[in-house]
Amino acid sequence: MKNRQRLGIYIHIPFCVKKCAYCDFLSFPATKEVQEKYMSSLESDIKYCVSKYGARFDDYIVDTVFFGGGTPSYVSPQLIAGILKTLKSEFAFDENPEISIECNPGTIDDEKMRVYAESGFNRCSIGLQSVQDDLLKQIGRIHTFKEFEEGFSAARNAGFKNINIDVMSALPGQSVTDYVNGLNKIIEYKPEHISAYSLIVEEGTPVYEHPESFLPLPSEDDEREMYYETDRILKKAGFDRYEISNYSKKGFECRHNVGYWERKDYLGFGLGASSLFENVRMKNISDMNKYIGNAGKSDLYEDIEILTANDCMEEFMFLGLRMMKGVSSRRFLKLFNKNINDVYAEPLEENIKNNLLCKYRDDSGESWYCLTPHGIDISNTVMADFML
Repeated sequence: MKNRQRLGIYIHIPFCVKKCAYCDFLSFPATKEVQEKYMSSLESDIKYCVSKYGARFDDYIVDTVFFGGGTPSYVSPQLIAGILKTLKSEFAFDENPEISIECNPGTIDDEKMRVYAESGFNRCSIGLQSVQDDLLKQIGRIHTFKEFEEGFSAARNAGFKNINIDVMSALPGQSVTDYVNGLNKIIEYKPEHISAYSLIVEEGTPVYEHPESFLPLPSEDDEREMYYETDRILKKAGFDRYEISNYSKKGFECRHNVGYWERKDYLGFGLGASSLFENVRMKNISDMNKYIGNAGKSDLYEDIEILTANDCMEEFMFLGLRMMKGVSSRRFLKLFNKNINDVYAEPLEENIKNNLLCKYRDDSGESWYCLTPHGIDISNTVMADFML
């Protein structure tokens, strides 16, 4: 059998019980009737795409699937299982795919986790955010820490051996001690993966529009200390930092997200979902009525961007540098038929001189460039240097 390229699939489930105060994702509450119509349209979307473009997928094999949102666990588990069944019938799958689902405490139980596991999901990501009920309430989360404990136990009881926990820092009223104690508490549950994010105040969210209701936010010094404590505590607990915001036990890196950072081809299905396929980026329409009305009848893209060679090289650098291992000079040459130093000699040399990047060789002698600890601190500034 020919050697097939790897393909990721993202499924967007836009529904949630209610919008969190900091969330700017495409998500909203909806009735069961709307959810059922959407899931039926999602299935039509998948089948239409394969019927129209299927020949282009012959050289690909699906090795990761990610159901995100919104809150996928808010929807009937049978509907979720049905979409995964459709994917498996329409695409060639790897023998050992990573199939993930995002779950929020307060929306999961033993029965849902059992259905997920039996249908083929083998990784779940639980959006805890904080162990403190008062902070959870402040930012609009619907759950308590006790409900997280129940949900985590349900996932383990269903057989999930690959669980991520999301945690947030710099929340309103959160002290460094609060955060550190919370992180240590999370570690006690022995998850395989922890994603640690700092609160970002996004325009259009309640936190942005009504800041007086979300005070006091931690100082910059406290926020920075939480950031450093995350790295120190998780490394001490045996977690490897493989990406700026992600830590895992050995062998439990999120393969789907690594695919994004390495620019692996992926298809996005659902409202507002994005795709990258053969150096073309596509974004689906974000209007629910249009999505439901046109799924299965026509392409659902509202934006298509054909990437230039420069676009691809830029993405290779600023996405790849998010990973602790950095970017490979050999892979750059293979993908673009150019030496990385012929394209980026000046920013590479300048950032190495300023101790923001370092160059190293792996055991095979391959050259890599990666961010230094200081470079990670101002990573956005460093990555901007690689815009051509």
